[in-house]
Amino acid sequence: MSILINKETRLLVQGATGREGRFHSSKCLDYGTNVIAGVTPGRGGEVLLDEIPIYNTVEEAFEETNPNTSLIFVPPRFAADAIIEAADVGIHLIVCITEGIPVHDMVRVSSYLRNKDTILVGPNCPGVISPGDQCKVGIMPNDIHTPGRIGVVSRSGTLTYEAVFQLTMVGLGQSTCVGIGGDPVVGSSFVDILKLFNDDEATDAIIMIGEIGGSGEQLAAEYIKDELNKPVASLIVGQSAPAGRRMGHAGAIVTGNDALASEKIKALSSAGAAIIPRPGDIGVTIEEILKDN
Repeated sequence: MSILINKETRLLVQGATGREGRFHSSKCLDYGTNVIAGVTPGRGGEVLLDEIPIYNTVEEAFEETNPNTSLIFVPPRFAADAIIEAADVGIHLIVCITEGIPVHDMVRVSSYLRNKDTILVGPNCPGVISPGDQCKVGIMPNDIHTPGRIGVVSRSGTLTYEAVFQLTMVGLGQSTCVGIGGDPVVGSSFVDILKLFNDDEATDAIIMIGEIGGSGEQLAAEYIKDELNKPVASLIVGQSAPAGRRMGHAGAIVTGNDALASEKIKALSSAGAAIIPRPGDIGVTIEEILKDN
């Protein structure tokens, strides 16, 4: 069992014929994902990687192949419309990798999706991977993941990979790993993913990686305190960042006390989460809390 994706995932890739789309479609296939179609306007009728039919529109691809998940590599100025196009035909899960989508565009997308039965992960994220089901919808490295019972949710793509590598090195596999993205407006929050992990019988413990900016970690702390029944280890990065300094992600800007790393750590610690002191301690910290539980 896993969250969001599994052996039943039928993947459509929007922007499949571009350099990034082609490369990562290949890697998803190599991992075992059922990539059934691609979309690039004006390229309909082509075949990608000798097996993926390309369509001009999402509607055409949906009618012919019935995907339930979309992976988006569309350039920033067209990405919001690509998300809406996928939601319009009824695709349930949309994972948007695209970085640099204007905030105004994502506000429009967020409003539009409120009345849709659609889960959006991202944008500006590495995606989702479930090692036990050999299913990947994203750009993370294939070879560092191993099947297991630790869930990972993170705002940082690079630190997602670091967490997974450390887990694998200490013999702890992963149930599902989700990068939610670091932009100011994203589709799925920490709380959204924590709820899914809480209900997932294949997940025993959770690693949550946050950073400066916003108040998503404090909202997660409230959920952890009131409702989560599984142990959580949390790493918050950016503790030495100067106020107002952007640290890699558009959303990682300190604009008030809640955005400070110290406030996030305080909230999570008070909620009962184990605090990971530094990035190099992810693996050993989760080992310790598993021993205690």
